[in-house]
Amino acid sequence: MGRIVGYAPGAYDLFHIGHLNILRHAKEHCDYLVAGVVSDEMLLRAKGKRPVVPLAERMEIVSHISFVDEVFAEVVPDKVETWRTRPFDVLFKGDDWRGTPKGDKLERDFAAVGVQIVYFPYTKHTSSTALRRALAVINGDEGELDKLELERLERIGN
Repeated sequence: MGRIVGYAPGAYDLFHIGHLNILRHAKEHCDYLVAGVVSDEMLLRAKGKRPVVPLAERMEIVSHISFVDEVFAEVVPDKVETWRTRPFDVLFKGDDWRGTPKGDKLERDFAAVGVQIVYFPYTKHTSSTALRRALAVINGDEGELDKLELERLERIGN
């Protein structure tokens, strides 16, 4: 049996304990862990907002996490296309994806190429969205707070 390469994609913006947990758990399930850091452009396209911390800095932060063997800039929206560029055997996601249309598609797409999907518990009490919400409150930005609340409600609806 060869080395198992795991891939843990994420924004890793406003790095917090949930990020650390997913990387720790991912490393327990593979021999070599690649952290896919989603580019600023892809985050803008997918979530409608830029990260607080730019890509180069997020990659630098993640590269210093002891569980991470390699950092990869994810610059295309299709995870299978990413896999073609940077092959891996297992893809790790938060369990907030499980049973959603996006999660179901991910499972189908990767089953076709022999990649396993492993879900880990989503850290509900700490998230980048919660941190952005706290910053919006501190900065008195009610417009940003309303937008974040809508995003949270959409995520719960999935």
